[in-house]
Amino acid sequence: KEVQRSDSRAHEARKAMAKQEIAPLSSSQPDLDVLAVLGVIHRVLVVLVIAIAAICLCGWLIPRLGDIIPRRDMMKANTAVMILLCGVSIVLSEPRRTQIAVQISRLLAGISTALAAVLVFERLSGVTFRIDTLLAADASSPQPGRVSIEACGTLFLVGLVLINLRARKRFLSSAVDFVTLCIVLLMLTMASRYAFGISHLFEESLRNPMSVPTFVCASILTWIVVNRRAEYGAFSLLIGSQIGAKTTRVAAPCAIILPFAFAFAGALAVRFHLLSSTVAIATATSTLAVCAFSLVLALGGKINALESAIRELSLRDELTKLYNRRGFYVLAEQALRLAQRAGESFFVLFIDVDGLKQINDELGHEVGSELLRSMAGLIEHTFRETDVIGRIGGDEFVIAGRADAHNADNPVRRLQEATALENSMPGRPFSLNFSLGYVLSDETQSASLEQLVQKADEIMYEAKRAKQCLRPDAAEVVA
Repeated sequence: KEVQRSDSRAHEARKAMAKQEIAPLSSSQPDLDVLAVLGVIHRVLVVLVIAIAAICLCGWLIPRLGDIIPRRDMMKANTAVMILLCGVSIVLSEPRRTQIAVQISRLLAGISTALAAVLVFERLSGVTFRIDTLLAADASSPQPGRVSIEACGTLFLVGLVLINLRARKRFLSSAVDFVTLCIVLLMLTMASRYAFGISHLFEESLRNPMSVPTFVCASILTWIVVNRRAEYGAFSLLIGSQIGAKTTRVAAPCAIILPFAFAFAGALAVRFHLLSSTVAIATATSTLAVCAFSLVLALGGKINALESAIRELSLRDELTKLYNRRGFYVLAEQALRLAQRAGESFFVLFIDVDGLKQINDELGHEVGSELLRSMAGLIEHTFRETDVIGRIGGDEFVIAGRADAHNADNPVRRLQEATALENSMPGRPFSLNFSLGYVLSDETQSASLEQLVQKADEIMYEAKRAKQCLRPDAAEVVA
C-alpha cells in the first residue's frame, strides 16, 4: 500500500508539472544575465510598438490629429488594432504573470489572429465583410482602409505564436517554432524589398503596400517573439549559458546580416554605375563565400579549442593542477615510446608524501590539501617541462621522462636540494617529507610503463619501511 501511495503521489506530481508547464531541470540552463538584458529591451520595444500603433489609430479616429500626421504614411486603423492587441498580449504573457493574465493574453492574441484571418480570407476570396471600413476609411486610398496582404499574413502568424507562446510539448512546440521561422522569413523578405527597392512582392501589394510604421512594428514583434520563444522552444540556444550558446549569439547575427550587407552594397554599386550588374553579383557572391568560409574556420577553431580544453580537464587533477592518473599514463606512455624509439634512457620517480594522515587529523584537511599543493609546486618547479608529472593517488606523485644514463641521480638530487631549501623557510605549519623510489630504464630494455611504475613503487615502499624501522618519528627524505 505504501508503494502504491508513493507511485500515486509521483503520478500526481508529474501531472501537476505537465499542467503548469514546468520545465525539468537540466544542465542546459539559460543565462540569467542575458535574460535580464533581454527583459529590459523587450519592455522598451513593446512600449514603442504600442505607442506607434496607438498614435496611428488616434490619427484615424481623431480628425485634428489626422491632419497633423500624413495619413498616407500611417498604418491602417485595422493594422493598428491588431498590433495593439499583440503588444498587450506580450505584456500580459511575461514571466511571473498570473494564470488569469496569461489567459487574457491568449484571448487578445486570438482576437488579433481571427481579425487577420478574416482579412486574409477577404483578399483571397474577394468576399468583403466591410471590416476595412469598420473603424476608419481612407478616402484617399484606392482601397479605403484595406490592410496590406503582407501585414495580414505577418500578424496572423504572430498571433498564432502568441497564443501558444509557452508551448513545451514536443509536437506543438516544434510547430510553434516552425511558424516563428516563417515569420522571420517573411520579415527578411520584406526587408529585402525595402533594401533593394522592389516595388512589390505580391500583385496586390503594388496597389496597397505595407507602410513603414507597420514594417517597423512587425519587425519589432518578430524580434520579441523569437526571443520569447527562446525560453521554451528550439531557440533556447540563443539565451543559453554554455559556450556554444555564446558562440551562436555572435555567429547568428553575422549569418543574417552579411548576405543583406553584401547584396545591398552590390545594388548600390550598380545604381551609381560603379559596377555592372553581373560583376556586382559575382563580387558580392564571392565576398560572401569568403566571409562564410572564414566564419566556418573560426567556429572550427573554437570547437577544437573547446575539445582540447575538455580533454585537458579530464587529464588534470583538480587540487594540484598536475596530471591525474589517466593523464599521467596517457602522456608518459607516449614519452616512453619516443625514448625507446630514439634509443634513450627513461626514468620513473615514485614519491609518497609522509605524514599526510597525521596532518589531516591534527591540523585539518585544508592544511593537508595545502601540503599536497606545496609538494606539487615543488615537483613542478624542480623538474623539466618535458617531464610528465602526475598525482596518481591521495599522497602519491609520479614523474617520468627521458634521462641521462651517465647522470642518473640528478633528478633525485635536485628534488632533495629543493626540499631542503623549502623546509628552511619559516612560517609554515608543516615540513615537506617524503619517501621515493627511482627506476632507470636504459636503451637496451623494453620494460613497459606499468612495470617501471610498479618497480619504482616497490623501491619507494622499501625505503619507507627502512625509514620507519630506523627512526619511527623521523621526517627525512630517503631515496
